[in-house]
Amino acid sequence: MRKPARAPAGANHLVARGKRVLDLEAAAVQRIADRLGSEFARAIDILKAAEGRVIISGVGKSGLIARKIAATFTSTGTPATFLHPVDSLHGDLGRVSSKDVAILLSKSGESDELFDLVAQLERFGVPIIALTGNPTSQLARYASVVLDASVTHEACAETLAPTSSTTVALALGDALAVTLLEEKGFSRDEFALLHPRGALPRKVLLRVSDVMLKEDLPTLTADRPMRECVMLLAEKRGTVAVVDKKGSLTGVVTAGDLTRLMERTDAFLDTPVRDVMTRTPKSTTPDELAGVAVSVMERHGIMALPVLDRSKRVVGIVHLHDLMKAGAV
Repeated sequence: MRKPARAPAGANHLVARGKRVLDLEAAAVQRIADRLGSEFARAIDILKAAEGRVIISGVGKSGLIARKIAATFTSTGTPATFLHPVDSLHGDLGRVSSKDVAILLSKSGESDELFDLVAQLERFGVPIIALTGNPTSQLARYASVVLDASVTHEACAETLAPTSSTTVALALGDALAVTLLEEKGFSRDEFALLHPRGALPRKVLLRVSDVMLKEDLPTLTADRPMRECVMLLAEKRGTVAVVDKKGSLTGVVTAGDLTRLMERTDAFLDTPVRDVMTRTPKSTTPDELAGVAVSVMERHGIMALPVLDRSKRVVGIVHLHDLMKAGAV
């Protein structure tokens, strides 16, 4: 018999359903965080000591999560590969060596497809980290370390599909990968080298020295009149660095400073630069990340920064427009 059509839900009701799912999954992750303990530290020690790759495996939805975790490990400096438990018995075990470590995902810990792979990993002497919702399962008994990924409720009302459990598994995988990269000292530059075609490498590798103006810099000493500064402001994009006789930065004058001066007096051309300049200007260095320079400019509402060497001498000017054009944003 055909079921009667369900009345359409209002927008507020639909939003409430969505929030319920997110709240349930967030609560599940928080419970995992609250009970994280020494087993996690032991798992990190095993992963850090491994001389080979991280073999990650699971069946069904756990397998999909395992693929993502493997990708995260690989992109953060730890070679990892997803190994399907069935394919492993048909030649793919050739990827496994005794120097590897395995992370096996299973909500129940009783998936028959996993156990042939478990037996082979045991034969190779590969330590197993079990990420399971059943810490007393058969998989857990074979593991060197068990990470408890159990949840009290799936977000799916009829428990038709793994939801909270897969979110928890993914979050635990991320926790392992990120903790490991921090322990290994994996840097932003190393990340960029593994992602040469992405947008992030441009931001990671781009330095102020790659973008800054290096020649014919707009500089004046503090005793010079604003008449000279006005010309530089017009010709050099609205920012003049004020320096001492050694070339060290003592202040900055901007087009905004000039505008405010003109509003106060008509006799501004003979005003000394020292009476107008900002005496505690923001600055940067040639080796600073371009993205950091952008952040400083946006935070303080300025359009350019003097670039200083280790002796505080002005060696360049970097403009926000140039940084944006170069892809630092």
